[in-house]
Amino acid sequence: MPTFVLATGEMHPVREFVEKSFKHVGITIEWEGKGEAEVGKCSKSGETIVRVDPKYYRPTEVEQLLGDPSKATKQLGWKRKCDFDTLIKEMMEGDLDSVRGNDYRQ
Repeated sequence: MPTFVLATGEMHPVREFVEKSFKHVGITIEWEGKGEAEVGKCSKSGETIVRVDPKYYRPTEVEQLLGDPSKATKQLGWKRKCDFDTLIKEMMEGDLDSVRGNDYRQ
């Protein structure tokens, strides 16, 4: 059975994902510090709401990860249906629905 990678073929840093995710709920992130001491703070309150946690590092951390969907595109005719911003919106709305008790995915 062949294996296929379904990916956008785009690369986005975690920082961009965090910023756009919080922006979806009206929070602007300001970054302070460097490396493992870097934190993301709410621009209005100054509260630290994002921290680096080394326990989530991969055993062999790589600098860049980029999925190549060309095999799925060529052999299956697969094409992505949403862009990065739409993906974040859908993920955030799903999480917000779960928090509100409206998780329709069960």
